[in-house]
Amino acid sequence: MFLGQTGEWGTVGADELSALLWRERRQLELLLYRLETQLLHVRAGNSHWLKFAAADVEKVLDNLRFDTLARNIESSARAIEWRLPANATLPMIASVAPPGIWPELLQDHHRELVLVLKQVESTAAANVEALLTGQQRAGNPPLGSVQPADNGVPAAPVAVAQTDNADDVMLLAESANIERALAVTRDCSLPLLKEFLGLE
Repeated sequence: MFLGQTGEWGTVGADELSALLWRERRQLELLLYRLETQLLHVRAGNSHWLKFAAADVEKVLDNLRFDTLARNIESSARAIEWRLPANATLPMIASVAPPGIWPELLQDHHRELVLVLKQVESTAAANVEALLTGQQRAGNPPLGSVQPADNGVPAAPVAVAQTDNADDVMLLAESANIERALAVTRDCSLPLLKEFLGLE
């Protein structure tokens, strides 16, 4: 068995795991912030900013995946050291952590991670809903004035965007921005983290 620097069983390993969990929590909070920022732009109709908002979300997701991988390696090592399966969940690991502050600290990490993850999921769902509404709006351009036909019967409405090339380009750009934001937002499910937290 491993003896920590203080002479207590596994305390250095617990410290390393806790530090990685802190990093994961910070990245998850940053992801929530980015999603909330994107949602504000979507609801305000600022589709031209979505390419930047989606890029910000994507960057945090990449960082979070890296931190999750690093934490997964450390948590597997601690689980094995503390006589648990390598794929033990955080609640399982907390239940066998070295005496002292570690069980409570790891339980606190679990509570906070679950809380923020649920906020991320609800905000991501709100983003998807708002983006789909924006997508429908972009795919159905406003109708222009109805022109009467020669026989006096009103002709079919003419879409403004179909008569203006500049509007067509703007609609295509808006649609592309929404599509990218949708793809990135739908990628926020984080199954590995949910499994580690015992939510799956």
